[in-house]
Amino acid sequence: MTETLLYGAGEGADAAPPAGAMGIAAVERETGINKETLRVWERRYGFPTPWRDASGERLYPPDQVHKLRLIRRLLDAGHRPGRVVAVPAEQLAVLLQPAALPLTPAAAAAEAPEIVMCTELLKQHDIDGLRRTLSQAVLRRGLAGAVTEVFAPLTARIGELWMSGDIQVFQEHIYSESLQLVLRQAIQALPAPAPGGPRVLLTTLPGEGHVLGLLMAEALMTLEGAACLSLGAQTPLDQLAAAAQAHRADVVALSFSVQLANRAVQEGLAALRALLPASMEIWAGGGSRALRQPAAIEGVRCLNGLAAIGPEVARRRELLESRL
Repeated sequence: MTETLLYGAGEGADAAPPAGAMGIAAVERETGINKETLRVWERRYGFPTPWRDASGERLYPPDQVHKLRLIRRLLDAGHRPGRVVAVPAEQLAVLLQPAALPLTPAAAAAEAPEIVMCTELLKQHDIDGLRRTLSQAVLRRGLAGAVTEVFAPLTARIGELWMSGDIQVFQEHIYSESLQLVLRQAIQALPAPAPGGPRVLLTTLPGEGHVLGLLMAEALMTLEGAACLSLGAQTPLDQLAAAAQAHRADVVALSFSVQLANRAVQEGLAALRALLPASMEIWAGGGSRALRQPAAIEGVRCLNGLAAIGPEVARRRELLESRL
């Protein structure tokens, strides 16, 4: 019987990896930092320092995964990799302390009560209660109010809890699946849009697996009278262009979380722009910082938050009507 040897940077071949060590694909899912970025940091900053198995595959100890979560939160807050990747985890936690302060009484009062209810139900593993509360938010507030007042800030809160380690990966997945279910049911219950609205094709680019933002955008666009067709996540560029042509889309709408590197966002949008006719608009929204940079991506309309959806649909409708 052949024994598989595992070792880490600077370790002997007989050393065993720490319990709970994770492969690079799992770390990518756990932290949202893509594989290539992890490899670049390893070469450039000397962190992370994964173990290797006999076939050379990387294995990341739990303490390094924890530090990568902290780094991800700091990057989301605007810090540069060169200033945080090589810093000890204890110092990173200190940098994050201001963001971890409790809500002020005024902010807590303004926050939708469903946000606290859903986070507690998720922590208690009460899936039925979570889904019921999400559905009731739609009934009480209407779909638009539920999306803007509850679902969007709640999703941000769940992301913070996940990145801080207060909830586990499986709990974040349960939340995501539960909200997707509620949103899809609510969208399907909407009446068919009246003729004359823009035809919008929604998806994410390869490497962007988050779809909650896409679904929330679809809900608001449908309410504004757009005829929406969703392709789901990670559509290859050539297939996206083919679908847009086949369904005579007026707009291709894309959602970007912070998962994709800024350069990947910009290059993907530029490549897609080159594949589509000039008359077909590209709308890009989400939390990616690439969409907020001063240098605009030519031929792409970057939507600043969910509140921008209504005016954009109205503008596009007027443009279509003016061409009749």
